[in-house]
Amino acid sequence: MSTPYHNDAIPSPCYVCDEALLERNLQLMKRVQDESGAQIILALKGFSMWSTFPLVREYLVGCTASSVWEAKLAKYEFGRSVHAYAPGYKQKDIDEILPLCEHISFNSIGQWLRYRDQTLAAGVSAGLRVNPEHQEASTELYDPSAPGSRLGVRAAELVDADLEGLEGLHVHNLCECDSVALERTLAAVEEKFGALLHKVKWLNLGGGHLMTRAGYDVEHLIQQLKRIQETYQVQVILEPGSAVAWQTGPLVAEVVDIVENDGNIAILDISATAHMPDVLEMPYRPTVTGAGEPNEYPHTYKLGGNSCLAGDVIGSYSFAEPLAVGTRIIFEDMMHYTMVKTTFFNGVEHPSIGILRRDGHFDLVRKFEYEDFRDKLS
Repeated sequence: MSTPYHNDAIPSPCYVCDEALLERNLQLMKRVQDESGAQIILALKGFSMWSTFPLVREYLVGCTASSVWEAKLAKYEFGRSVHAYAPGYKQKDIDEILPLCEHISFNSIGQWLRYRDQTLAAGVSAGLRVNPEHQEASTELYDPSAPGSRLGVRAAELVDADLEGLEGLHVHNLCECDSVALERTLAAVEEKFGALLHKVKWLNLGGGHLMTRAGYDVEHLIQQLKRIQETYQVQVILEPGSAVAWQTGPLVAEVVDIVENDGNIAILDISATAHMPDVLEMPYRPTVTGAGEPNEYPHTYKLGGNSCLAGDVIGSYSFAEPLAVGTRIIFEDMMHYTMVKTTFFNGVEHPSIGILRRDGHFDLVRKFEYEDFRDKLS
């Protein structure tokens, strides 16, 4: 099998961002912004590959940061509007982050009251994250509205709360959801926080809007965004992470050995736990180009990582041809929530990072060395 990623210029292992695919996603998001009036900003927690920022900032108005370091990346490398939210801020965090951002959302009434005066004095627009207590996420690990969630303020906590100076509300309960899930969420938000919506200037609807996935009803999304803005006269903000980088490039790996234990096992030059941790944390089975379910094709292999973790296994796949040392394995859709979560566990070689340009040229933008591993540990 031959793909653009079976390319001698691309090393293994390597995360490869396909520039044309990324721009396709961004063009769709620009359409949503233009037709709905909503603003879309990049959630750095999902995709922080700053070598792509010159392209991304042509289409998106800014970034959202979940920490001081992400805020610095947004300010210094992206250079447009910076929004911030974190479950909790220390005083030194606030001192650093306020000069970097235009909007900040607090996770609790306590945090809001503690930092209100400093935030308003800095000229930063302040919001409060609210919990609509409405669940849509299918994965418990990524469900912000699960019972007992630490994320956001429930409606009952707002009774008699001092909200003087508050300009926005922040809601995030979606994860790779469709526009119908958003519609249900908006109904819950309006039911619980409708009176407050009439008093604020902006409504941040968080991430989880997978508008770039095939089959997503973009027209319905636009309708929902227009309705909520017209009803409450608020500026709606969306902050997708996965949707920006959805299906924009693979993790390229290769076989380093074949072993046998109740079936063939291919040892790869990557690690599930270190380089695609959601495979184990969610868990899920990533798509491999040209591969099928076990026994769908003549040759079935378990694909294993190159760390010493016994459970560092990606899954079982079948192939039309037998694998051999050096065979390339292309794990699709590996741009979001991968690079931002990698580790140097076991000192396993960290995948390089590169961009496949629209003209087919490959640019290697980062190759990790021993010193990166050493210096992280100190």
